[in-house]
Amino acid sequence: MSYRTQALLAQDQNIIQRITACASTQGIRDPQQWAWSRAWEFSAEPGWDDAYSYALNVGKTEPGNEEGVITDGMILASVQALRATEAPTS
Repeated sequence: MSYRTQALLAQDQNIIQRITACASTQGIRDPQQWAWSRAWEFSAEPGWDDAYSYALNVGKTEPGNEEGVITDGMILASVQALRATEAPTS
């Protein structure tokens, strides 16, 4: 994992918007705030850094917007796993 790539990933508005879209389908209240407040946790997800770094190295200019870089399945699995670690809300 490269801290440089992780930092770029955590600030990528496209990937955060995709995480927000996923969070909204999972019943997460205020999905945009939820996604932004966990950007660093998502950027440290296993495999995300390598995929993002590879995409940058092959010339992708917006890797967070590329469904083939970090897939919807990767996002869904990460959202669900992160959500499972949170205290339930009433």
